[in-house]
Amino acid sequence: MSSRREFLSTLAAGLAASTLRPTGARGADAPEIKSSLNGPIGLQLYSLREYGPKDLAGTLAKVRAMGLRDVESAGLWNHTLPEFRSALDSAGLKCRSAHIGFDRLRDDAAGAIAEAKGLGAAGIVCAWIPHKGDTFTRADATTGAEVFNRFGKAAQDAGLTFGYHCHGYEFVPSPEGTLFDTFAGMADPKLVSFQIDVFHAYNGGADPAQLIEKHKGRVRSLHVKDRKKGVPVKAGSAGAEADMDVPVGTGAIDYPAVLRAAKKAGVSYYFIEDESKDPLGHIPQSLAYLSSVKV
Repeated sequence: MSSRREFLSTLAAGLAASTLRPTGARGADAPEIKSSLNGPIGLQLYSLREYGPKDLAGTLAKVRAMGLRDVESAGLWNHTLPEFRSALDSAGLKCRSAHIGFDRLRDDAAGAIAEAKGLGAAGIVCAWIPHKGDTFTRADATTGAEVFNRFGKAAQDAGLTFGYHCHGYEFVPSPEGTLFDTFAGMADPKLVSFQIDVFHAYNGGADPAQLIEKHKGRVRSLHVKDRKKGVPVKAGSAGAEADMDVPVGTGAIDYPAVLRAAKKAGVSYYFIEDESKDPLGHIPQSLAYLSSVKV
């Protein structure tokens, strides 16, 4: 507990220092976060969507001050691609993966690939397969697999990886087990990998550790976030209220089991994604947990 308190105190000091720096300057150079995981801890920038569009350089400086060096993009926050890349470089951050929407992958593969490459990313991830209302069907899974197989080939030819981020709606029964299993069977494993969103998998009725184990070798990264204790799970749930998102290690998810499974499966990146109303308060707590947990 003492080391945890020291970590949080150092982190708070770094954040305070970063807010005093001029816009455009690199954030306080806090030591890089280390852990017993087999890949770096990064941040999905969607976590800071309320801040980034207003102050790109200042927001990225805060990320650096937290001890993070790796990020995953979620759009360009109303900036041009060169502007966004320059801000990342100035902050000393590497964009490892780019989240890009389904329609763009289907209709503008070349543009999606150009964005990822312009950011310096090694891969692209899609977080949603369009479907009507709250019901995800076999037809939706089939369409998703077809689009992803085509885009995955284009990405591979361009030297990029491509993956699908589970969102909870897929974990409803199908002849193959769940519609996620149906989709996984139709998506070419050589072209389509997986990013397991631990919160959404759990919230949708799956066991995240078992899911990672089942698809080991195909799971490249995780979205790491926790779910409030004491709230029933409903199979197929695709979202949750902001107050359901709690710091990693404080919620209902068995994170030691998840992280052991991820380490065994060879997961490459662990991106914290915080969708609470207080991401700047939660993210340091999640980092403290992930840097201290032994797996």
